[in-house]
Amino acid sequence: METSSALRKNTSELNGARAAFVDLETRATKDDHQALRLWLRLLSCTMRVETHVRSRLRQNFATTLPRFDLMAQLERRPAGLRMSELSKRLMVSGGNVTGITDQLEQEGLVQRILDRDDRRAITVKLTETGIKRFRRMAAHHEQWIVELLAGLSQEDKQAMLAMLQKLKGALAVTAVKPSLTPVDRKS
Repeated sequence: METSSALRKNTSELNGARAAFVDLETRATKDDHQALRLWLRLLSCTMRVETHVRSRLRQNFATTLPRFDLMAQLERRPAGLRMSELSKRLMVSGGNVTGITDQLEQEGLVQRILDRDDRRAITVKLTETGIKRFRRMAAHHEQWIVELLAGLSQEDKQAMLAMLQKLKGALAVTAVKPSLTPVDRKS
């Protein structure tokens, strides 16, 4: 099975406004463990939303989701963030952050600032133009998400938030425990 990042990359590289979507749930059968089916459903929903957002960002703003995500991190921190911190927050390599930052800097949307105390460290922050552009994109982004989830009632959304919070807490606990069963690494 492909990794979720490989599937996202393959999906995002498809041409056309309405990219064909591979539903990950089609790989599961009723005989598969319920936890696996749930994970595939969560991943499928996430990828559908992400594919829609990627397409809209490309169509409406000629930008990408990674660029939007980097700007979103910077918008939350007006003083800026170090490149290494951006890399951690975005869960990508420093090289990816550097490439995106280079593009945004060339467009006048971000600026790099050398740290006076540590000349090896560089802080990135949004420019005034970057702030205005990001806020315009963010307003549209929020509306797209509202539209995508319009089929759920307020109660449904609240119940899902509560259940996903419970899952998030359980995952945090599980992540620090050693596996109870050995994993066969040969396959």
